[in-house]
Amino acid sequence: MNTTEPVWFKSSYSGGGGGNCVEVAIRPEDVLVRDSKDTERHPLVVSPEAWTAFTAQAAHLRA
Repeated sequence: MNTTEPVWFKSSYSGGGGGNCVEVAIRPEDVLVRDSKDTERHPLVVSPEAWTAFTAQAAHLRA
């Protein structure tokens, strides 16, 4: 388990109007996903492999 603070970045698709915003922190052992409006809740934790599969599928659906 990683004890260092994750470095979060906001989705490039998130607007500045406070709507639906997702933040992600990528670490070697896992990927953390959270709602930027509710940062005190525990993030969703997925494996790097699962994150890669998710983002590939999302990119495919956008095409």
